[in-house]
Amino acid sequence: MTVMDSKVLLWHLYMVRTSHDQLYTGITQDVTRRFMEHQEGGKKAAKYLRGKGPLKLVFQQEIGSRSSALKAEIALKKLPKREKESLADNSGRLILDNLEPTQEKQIRLTG
Repeated sequence: MTVMDSKVLLWHLYMVRTSHDQLYTGITQDVTRRFMEHQEGGKKAAKYLRGKGPLKLVFQQEIGSRSSALKAEIALKKLPKREKESLADNSGRLILDNLEPTQEKQIRLTG
């Protein structure tokens, strides 16, 4: 086992604002690298973001496992835009309780 094998990278949830004031939500293990890929607009950038720059990273939060990050991404995408804007504008945190798909999702914003 190498040092890289023993290092567990945590997953993050993030939001990017486009020049058209739209919000894009994604997950990654390296927010800085992923945001740069989006800004460059190359093959690794999200198709949705291509040609919509300049882009601004407006929110990021460490989530943990990939599974939890995917569930958090889905939950965040379901929020009304005003709640996403509040999260982005106030540098708040998304509190996700009961993310099991069979249970009701409880989503709270803290600021």
